[in-house]
Amino acid sequence: MKKVKRSTFKVLFYLKKNAPKKNGKVAIMGRITIDNQVAQFSTKLEILPQKWDLKYGRVTGKTEEATQLNRKLEEIRSRMVTHYEELMKYEGVVTAQKLKATFLGIGVMEDSLLKVYEKFKEDFALMVEKGVRSWRTLNKYENVYTHLSEFIQYKYHRSDISFKELTEDFINDFDFYLRVNKSLTHNTIWVYMMPLCKMVEIAIDKGIIYRNPFKNYISSMEEKDRGYLLREEVETLLQYHPKSASVELVRDLFVFSCFTGFSYIDIKQLKKSHLQSFFDGNKWLIKRRQKSDVPCNVRLLDIAEKIIEKYDGTTRTDTLFPVPSNANCNLLIKKMMKDCNIIREKPISFHWARHTFGTLFLTEGVPLESVSKMMGHKNIKTTQIYAKITNEKISKDMEIAAERLKNLKIG
Repeated sequence: MKKVKRSTFKVLFYLKKNAPKKNGKVAIMGRITIDNQVAQFSTKLEILPQKWDLKYGRVTGKTEEATQLNRKLEEIRSRMVTHYEELMKYEGVVTAQKLKATFLGIGVMEDSLLKVYEKFKEDFALMVEKGVRSWRTLNKYENVYTHLSEFIQYKYHRSDISFKELTEDFINDFDFYLRVNKSLTHNTIWVYMMPLCKMVEIAIDKGIIYRNPFKNYISSMEEKDRGYLLREEVETLLQYHPKSASVELVRDLFVFSCFTGFSYIDIKQLKKSHLQSFFDGNKWLIKRRQKSDVPCNVRLLDIAEKIIEKYDGTTRTDTLFPVPSNANCNLLIKKMMKDCNIIREKPISFHWARHTFGTLFLTEGVPLESVSKMMGHKNIKTTQIYAKITNEKISKDMEIAAERLKNLKIG
């Protein structure tokens, strides 16, 4: 039986001694050898010649400089091996020049990470201009792009990388960079990884890469207590008599959010066309969320209907409400809560009203699935965060249990 010849593959490092720099250091070069074919490349690293171990192709000593350089050389070797194995798996043959080109991103940089990201941002900005997506989400994509660009420069000393270099190690290193170098919180990092996940999806769809480097990346949002008002506090707001029209408007908008679950931006965008009579004869608000473009259909309760009627004809456009700026709303909410003696450790913002909707209606027995649909959540796990078991909920549950068990007696 004829034996299949295996490719011989190795990577070693050497010094470019014939071109010393002014500081006396020389460049550390890399050499790829596959089946006696050779390709050389620059590692973008340098060292004094006397500190180089010619036999082992590494820096001598245990100084911080030596440790860092040797670690970077090992990272290059590891990435080279990963590229080699991937090319063998999906293309069946690898040459030294092909591996070098893949490693450096030569020939594939038209579909590099940041170029694809830039095109995505341009398309997203057009959707924002048309009101389909939000400026807030675009700003998140901009922030992540900046962090990625800075990380690539910091880690690879270049302005971009090919998607083939976007490995599990890249993701873990980027996570570490955001966590340590940028001092970002766990949940912020989790949110910032989502745009990078999106870029990976695009690359896989376009056939640029074949596997998902996020496959073994384990991270999830840490659950945080979301601020909300209790039912009796909402009732206090309903009975509150503001001393100015501006505070009254903000009170009404806050209460409207408590009974519809709409966020500030969605309330600001509400138009008369979103108000419809539905299959059951009741009035509904039918709208896609600005943040996620997910539909949220909410049947209006009497309180919400009356607030809409109250402000009918007060705007110059077809919007339902004359909504002040978010900053102004939050300023007046602070005054309003102080007047109503509703005190929290953290400042109460407009978004608390949306949290209140989720908690209030779950407490009142509306099924989790229904609340999730009304809030326009993509994932029911998001809604579960709102399902905080308040003392009121516990009391109600125990009342039901007490009624069922009241006839039980001990002998």
